[in-house]
Amino acid sequence: MSATTTREHRLDDDQVDFYDRNGYLILRNRIPAGLLDDLRRATEQWMDQGRLHAGPTGQEADFKFASRDGDEVMFRVDYVHGKGSAVSLQLLGSPHILGIAESLAGPNFVPTYESLVFKAEGDGAPIAWHQDAVHPRNHRIFNIDIYLDDSLAGQGALRVVPGSQRGPADICALTEESDWDLPGAIEVELRPGDVLVHDTMIVHGSPATRGNALRRTIYYEFRPAEQILAEGPWDAAWVDTRLRLLPLGLAAYADRPDAGDLYQWRVDEALRPVPVGDAEAELRVVHTAHTPGAFCSAGSV
Repeated sequence: MSATTTREHRLDDDQVDFYDRNGYLILRNRIPAGLLDDLRRATEQWMDQGRLHAGPTGQEADFKFASRDGDEVMFRVDYVHGKGSAVSLQLLGSPHILGIAESLAGPNFVPTYESLVFKAEGDGAPIAWHQDAVHPRNHRIFNIDIYLDDSLAGQGALRVVPGSQRGPADICALTEESDWDLPGAIEVELRPGDVLVHDTMIVHGSPATRGNALRRTIYYEFRPAEQILAEGPWDAAWVDTRLRLLPLGLAAYADRPDAGDLYQWRVDEALRPVPVGDAEAELRVVHTAHTPGAFCSAGSV
């Protein structure tokens, strides 16, 4: 087992160029089979916790529900670390994820969000067109989307508008113009183990899922520390607490019996965090503020 990140875990120049031009990038079979299987088992446990409102004490609000025809349907689990499985940290600390993060954000990348978003079996509700977070675009801010189930063309797969990440969009005007057939929009077909990297400003959404099959995606957002310190919405102390997740993730991944090459974290020494000795507290660093996104309806999920 090597203590270096092989080049295959980092994006090459052509991949970075494609991402910058289009606002998204597909990486096929990025997640190894063993890690993927463990993630699928863990997400079933998280969803069961939410349905029973039996998550860890004080974390009930991490399970998000929406009203559908008079019923409360869960669609999201926030702060997935500390929900009873080490696999979310193993994923975070894997070179399969951190190689992407360093390629796009540089060595001072910060893991800013972690969540599971899903369309439950029998609940294929659409997700309206939106931009996740609108910012000055002085730095790359992006989500790494890990697909645990099929998301197929013609069955409600995610749609993106390549190039739309370059500025704020009038989402209502776009929606009124052509509903799901925006000019230039494409369907992104993904299989279990595939990863989609998307700019937080690309216009994207998904129509109702056909067949109502379960569809789960884990989202890890990353930003350069330089961006946060210059533009917010968080401060240096928050960055420090968030960076403490990375040693935990690196150690968790290294403990996997099937771990391959390990990621070599090259963060600036001025930013390297000092563990406080309370791993449970470090697993759930809440957001006191958010970078606003662009939506047409406040009810979009």
